[in-house]
Formats: sequence, structure tokens, C-alpha cells
Amino acid sequence: MLGEEIKSQLKEYFSKIDKKFEFHVASSAHAQQAELLEMLNQVAECGDSLSVIQGSNEASVPSFELWVEGAPSGVAFTGIPGGHEFSSLILAVLNAAGLGRVPDSALQARMARLAGNQVLVRTYVSLSCENCPDVVQALNQISLFGKGIRHSMVEGGMVQEELARLNIQGVPAVFIGDKLIHSGRGSLLDILGKLEQELGTLGEAAPVNENLGKFDVAILGGGPAGVSAAIYSARKGLKTALVAEKIGGQVNETKGIENLISVLYTEGPQLAAGLANHVRSYPVELFEHRKFSKIIDGPMKTIALESGESLQASQVIVATGAKWRTLNVPGEAEYLGRGVAYCPHCDGPFFKDKKVAVIGGGNSGVEAAIDLAGLCKNVVLIEFADSLKADQVLVEKLKSLANVSIMVSSRTARVLGDGAKVNSLEVEDRVSGQLKLVDLDGVFVQIGLLPNSECVKGVVELTQFGEIQVDGKGRTSAHGIYAAGDVTTTPYKQIIIAMGEGAKVALSAFEDRMRGE
Repeated sequence: MLGEEIKSQLKEYFSKIDKKFEFHVASSAHAQQAELLEMLNQVAECGDSLSVIQGSNEASVPSFELWVEGAPSGVAFTGIPGGHEFSSLILAVLNAAGLGRVPDSALQARMARLAGNQVLVRTYVSLSCENCPDVVQALNQISLFGKGIRHSMVEGGMVQEELARLNIQGVPAVFIGDKLIHSGRGSLLDILGKLEQELGTLGEAAPVNENLGKFDVAILGGGPAGVSAAIYSARKGLKTALVAEKIGGQVNETKGIENLISVLYTEGPQLAAGLANHVRSYPVELFEHRKFSKIIDGPMKTIALESGESLQASQVIVATGAKWRTLNVPGEAEYLGRGVAYCPHCDGPFFKDKKVAVIGGGNSGVEAAIDLAGLCKNVVLIEFADSLKADQVLVEKLKSLANVSIMVSSRTARVLGDGAKVNSLEVEDRVSGQLKLVDLDGVFVQIGLLPNSECVKGVVELTQFGEIQVDGKGRTSAHGIYAAGDVTTTPYKQIIIAMGEGAKVALSAFEDRMRGE
């Protein structure tokens, strides 16, 4: 099951473990029980500190718990963590041993303040979902370092009746009991925040008010532009800080990348990992899993974080990127994960042989409609403008598909459902003003990106669309504050352009510094 190359890597990782780990496997008559045991035994063979224990408790499907030093760790798996979730298993072992990219002390303290007495949290996943591991790994870390929750990854394909009972139509789907608390992509901060809202925090928790230090340059954002700016700044010998929610940014949510020159093909998570490795090879102070609150301008700028922490820098490069734009119509938020989705690659399989709508006639929307047409019975593409905005080659491909219909000059007015899942969409004809009800099973929103510029609102000049106005060298309207990437007015939101813009802006900032400006 495991190739020799993977085994070799695991042996190297596990050689650093100094704790005893056990995979406690529940007894099961399921046909794939032997497959689970084979996989776990092969993993355990890669480290002297790992073993497989056959438990006495019964389970309807293959499942196991991770134990550390003779006690449950709080991490469990229902199903076989193969595919993208294999990394979740290995990282759980490494993180429990204090290895890998574990949360820093401030984040661990916040996890420890989470109220709850080993509350069971379940994350339903698809092994082909590229967003699911982020959520699973975040919850595993919260259970390991916080102890307020226990967490189990649940392979959806193993529990079809449970999916139907809970009306799950998108993954990842996070539940406490029968209550959905999160659906779709999410960062560690997103998940931790929702758990704090759901479970509360310990009353004796002291607020964080930590100064992270003073720097020559602070880069806000860990995507291609931010990482590029950090590397170029560090190479100039400047004391550099990089503050980010997640290294890779929007890249983590990108599937195939075929236009990064000199790289024939890569995928978002691979590129994000490469960005992380590259920036860590330089003396850059990295503050990950942080959200920005505001920038206080002055000769020495202060960057305030939502955590209560802050840092100062004489120059700031804003590379905060963009996020998926929502419809902001009634029913959209209510049916998120129950028919409303944003990722056709992850959630498309849940709508096999069903009817869905794709909102948005740009490249992303038309590409999504083409992909979904291979899975779904019918796809209707809805565009607000009077014509599709995608590249002509994509439009021609879309129009050649027999199970696709197109509605232009159409405004999505409401997402409707039966309380459990989506069953229709209310669409307004912008020419006649007539409202039409479209019966369907799912809605995929693909209407572009919204700049993440809230933290500099009122500090630098923004366009009516929220983009940061920059000149040819990435300077903003505020002295000493620069910007690069998708958050700016720079045209063409592409990875390769963001990388170049990050480098250019870092050089501009250094040039200004050398001139004493």
C-alpha cells in the first residue's frame, strides 16, 4: 500500500520521535477493515515508537484512535485516511510529538483557553477533497494542544446513511452532535474562532497584549506576492517580518497550475509548500495564523493584530490578496454546505446526476460549469451581464455541451430550500424584471474575488472596488506603505504577476530607504 519512497520519508520523520505512539483500532466486520490494518501496520513499521493495538470495542466501519504515552491523544479517524487525508494522519503523529509546523506559544495558549470537556467534534470529508485536510489538521491541532475537544475525521464514503441523515451536501462539514458549525474551506483561525463562539472560553483567560518587535520591513500576507517581497527584503539584509493567516494564501485553493513559466504543471498546495520552504530558508520572522486588525500610520508604523498582538516597522508592504466574492443574497449563508458551494472540485461529486447552477460567466464560472457538466445531469450557468465574459475558447466549449443551458442578463435574487437543503433559485430577468424559479439541487458561486483591504481602509487610497491604488513602483498614497498582488490595482490577477510585483515592491521600498525617503 505504501511505496518505498513514502516509507523512506516516514522513517526519517519518525526517527526524531521520542514518545510512544499507539494506533488503537476498533474491531469491525467491515470489508475494508483489513485494508486499514495493513496501512497502519506499514506506517508503524517505519518507526520504533509506533505500534498497532487491536481494541475490543466494536465499530460498524474501520476506525481507530491515536494514543500517546499510554493515553488517548484526542485525535481519531473513522474510515481509512488515504488520499489527501494520509497527510493528516502523519501530521497528527508528528504534531503530538512536538514536531512539524506546530502552533506557536500564543496560539497554543488560545487553544488551551477553549472551554469544553473533551467535546467530540466530527469532520466529514471526501478523500479527494483538497480543502478537507486543512480543516482536519486544524482541528487535530486544537484537540492536541487545547484538550477542550476530541476530534474525529469521518470518511463520508463510509457513512452514506449518516450523510443523508445530516443532509450533508458539501465537504468538509464540521459537526458537534447534529449541529453543523462549519462547512467548506477554512483556516485554523476560522475553525478556532467558531469553536470559541460555540463552546466559549475559560473565564480566567488573560487577554493577549504582546509586542512582537520592531522591524525594518513588515509584509502583510503570505501569498506569492508576500513571500516574494519577504525574500527580496531579507536578501537586502533588512530585518523582515512576514505576518500571514496562512502561507500560500489563495494559492492553497487553486487546483491545476500550468502557466507558471518553467514549471509545466503544479498544484496549489504544492506551490504553497514551496513558498513556505523558500521563505523559511531566509532570516524572516514568520508570524503565521494571524489576522490583521489595522495599521496605525506614522514614521514607525504599528500593525495591530486581531489576537491583541502588535509589531512595528518603518516600512510596510501590504500583500493581503483577495477572497471569494459572495452573492450576499437571502438564503446563501443559510444553505452553505447544504447546496451552496464555492469549490466545484471538492463538492461537485455530491451532485452527481443532479441539477446545479453556476453563478458567474467569467473564466472561473465557465470552467466550473464545464467540469460539473461531466458529473451532473444538468447545469445552468447564470450571468448578470448580457454576455459571458470568459475566454472565447471556453465559451465555445461550454455551448457545445448538451446538458448545459445559459441565462444572461439574469440576477440571482434568492436561494431557496426546504430548511434542510437547497431546492430552487429565484432569478430576475434584468430586461423584463420578471422573476423565475429554477428548480435545482445545488448552487456553485463563481463571481470573482474581493480585495482583502479592510486593514488599510482610511490609511491608503482605495478604488471603488476596494483595491489599493498603487503607482508603477507599488507605492501607495501613504508614505512608507507599499502594496503588491491581488489586493492592488495592478491588472491581471495571476500568480506569476503577483510574484513579480512582490519582488518589485520590495526593491522599491529598499531603494526609497537607501535614498532616505
